[in-house]
Amino acid sequence: MAPFTLSNPKQQEEKGAVKQQIILPCIPRGATEINNMVGVFRDDNTWTYFLGGYPIHSHKADDRKMFRLVTSQLIESGGCRQVDIIKTFGVSKSSVIRYQNLLRKGGSSAFFRPRKVRSGGRILTEDVLVNAQTLLDEDYTRSEISQELDIKYDTLRKAINDGRLKESKQNSTATTKSSRNVKDANAAGGMGTACTRIEDRVDAIFGFGDGAVTRFEACLDVPKGGVLCALPALLENGLLHGAERMLGKVDGYYRTLHILLLLAFMSLCRIKTAEKLRGHAPGEFGNLLGLDRIPEVRCLRMKLDQLSRDDLAKQWATYLSKYWMESNPTSAGTLYVDGHVRVYHGGKTKLPKKYVSRERLCLRGMCDYWVNDATGNPFFVVEKTIDPGMLQTLRSDIVPQLLQDVPNQPSGENLKDNPVLSRFILVFDREGYSPAFFKQMWEKHRISCITYHKYPDDAWPEEWFVEQEVIMPRGETVTLHLAEMGSLIGTGKNAIWVREVRKLTSSCHQTSLISTAYGLPHKELAARMFSRWCQENFFGYMMHHFAIDLLTEYGTEDLPAHQEVINPTWRELTKLKNSIQNKLKYRQARFGEMTIHPKVEEDTKRYRKWVQKKADLLEEIQHFENELNGIKIELKEIPHRIPWENLKEDDKFQQLAPGRKHLLDTVKMIGYRAETAMAGMLLGPTVGTPAARQLLQDLFVSEADIIPDIEKKQLRVKVHAGSRPTVNKSLRELFEKLNESEIIYPGTDLQLVYEIPVISA
Repeated sequence: MAPFTLSNPKQQEEKGAVKQQIILPCIPRGATEINNMVGVFRDDNTWTYFLGGYPIHSHKADDRKMFRLVTSQLIESGGCRQVDIIKTFGVSKSSVIRYQNLLRKGGSSAFFRPRKVRSGGRILTEDVLVNAQTLLDEDYTRSEISQELDIKYDTLRKAINDGRLKESKQNSTATTKSSRNVKDANAAGGMGTACTRIEDRVDAIFGFGDGAVTRFEACLDVPKGGVLCALPALLENGLLHGAERMLGKVDGYYRTLHILLLLAFMSLCRIKTAEKLRGHAPGEFGNLLGLDRIPEVRCLRMKLDQLSRDDLAKQWATYLSKYWMESNPTSAGTLYVDGHVRVYHGGKTKLPKKYVSRERLCLRGMCDYWVNDATGNPFFVVEKTIDPGMLQTLRSDIVPQLLQDVPNQPSGENLKDNPVLSRFILVFDREGYSPAFFKQMWEKHRISCITYHKYPDDAWPEEWFVEQEVIMPRGETVTLHLAEMGSLIGTGKNAIWVREVRKLTSSCHQTSLISTAYGLPHKELAARMFSRWCQENFFGYMMHHFAIDLLTEYGTEDLPAHQEVINPTWRELTKLKNSIQNKLKYRQARFGEMTIHPKVEEDTKRYRKWVQKKADLLEEIQHFENELNGIKIELKEIPHRIPWENLKEDDKFQQLAPGRKHLLDTVKMIGYRAETAMAGMLLGPTVGTPAARQLLQDLFVSEADIIPDIEKKQLRVKVHAGSRPTVNKSLRELFEKLNESEIIYPGTDLQLVYEIPVISA
């Protein structure tokens, strides 16, 4: 088509040309206006361009070459401007300029020249193409091949599109993140975002079947796909052990195993609350579970409530504690007990105040007593809204459970034959120091205790201490200066002989521990006592990474009516007694000082003032003594503790609803134990525990390709390469160990196979 021109009547008149009629700016009805002179009419198959009311050209709607030619001719002839084409058709400015230049240089025929097919290139040489095809045949992904051969991803993609490389059927059918995003977004108009399994969800609504079937599809670049590497360790630590039998089933589309897997993956990915899930694509997270999407936050809360009803979660936690002890009887022989205050900043109720050592403040909260092994792995936790103290919690809650759960306890005959043999050992800090408790545990239950000496005697001579090598529970060897001898602690009927071991530090300070573990070498006693900090490290790590202090629900409930609490009247009188005692001690000290150093009678006036001051002090002392005696008498008549139901309405407080916390704490314990087990598999000469944990944290949030192979009954998890070769080497060694376990993904018959790209040197 030849370019057309618009006549300028004024110019033609000046040149003596014949006058022509001006075309009126009349665009046909239904056409889209390009400018006031040119328009385009679009139907299903044809685009027609009009100059005024006259059609000047047309082409098929899908003919991109003719579109580029016509629009370029319109611009070149002056019929419209570049900006008119850009605004009307939504094309880019660069493409408009590019095709206008093509028209100027090559004419209209330049738009119809056949495109050259590349036979090769400087980057994709024949050798590179052969290597790339080999990797494609082995089901490597495009990203893995581009990293392996050190070529750009787009270069590889173009070679596949041009036919120079042929992609395997498995990878070619795998969905990309972009395609899944479009599919999930389109589903929002139906049952909801990423709800693509319509039939399964309809069946769940009407109660058909037992919930969603775990079914995987080939997916590339799944966010947080690396967390699937933790599944063998999670299952080994009992994530699904007895879960459906003890927790029961949940109604609807999602099954119990889906909820527990989701909670475990959340904890390892450091998604600390259900609300935080709103920041993650539900469909992408669903790919980790073999579902179309994960439950919405409100739905997840409902499922947690179903699994936590009637203390089912607490019973499951007790069951798992016994399972862990039976799985490792050696670690269950020495148990570490310590309290941890969960500070409460809410306004639903006024919980009792407790001293928080890490904050050095008295704050409202609840006390949890954790029981761990020597390496910090948790067994169970006892929650106390009203804290009776460590000794009472040990007597009433912890020791009875341990007597039932600790495996390989010696029989009565063995205990009788060996007078120094014990059932197991308890280790705790100075809060549990009590000669009466030590004696009760030993004589009644034959349980040994180890703690720090609360009231040590004078320092021992330094020549008693001998340098010795001590093997700690984690296997490391340390050198300590130790000394030991027997000590009598307590008085009267509570007196008991214990073993006292002291450690001499570099600053010549002597740290003393006492123990009723009469059958252990003193080096073993030192190793177990000085490993107590593993539990403090556990608290710090769990607070920072697993959020054990966060609220899981915002409800409260009344305490049992018979639950004894501290009498508020007794508390106020005790505070008043302590205040008066402090004032009395201060005045007694002043009076004693004046008595020891009397005033000399040099100045009669000053002497009289001194005598008067001493008399006033004596009068105040007598007044405070009388007041103190009255308070003591009153305290004897007032009970220290009273039932919760007897509190005044203003003094009553509620406990936080414990429902979901038991379940979430149990899953977090499983997650911590799984991560610890995997960190142990990564340890080496150049990889310590902190580095191993950091490596795992990065692994859990890394992307991965999930490729199910139905014929081979495998679920291949191809984790993307790490940031450094050393990381890839460590992960490759870890994956080899994980693959040896031959773990089957729960709910399927697919064996998990972990892979990482092999990066050439």
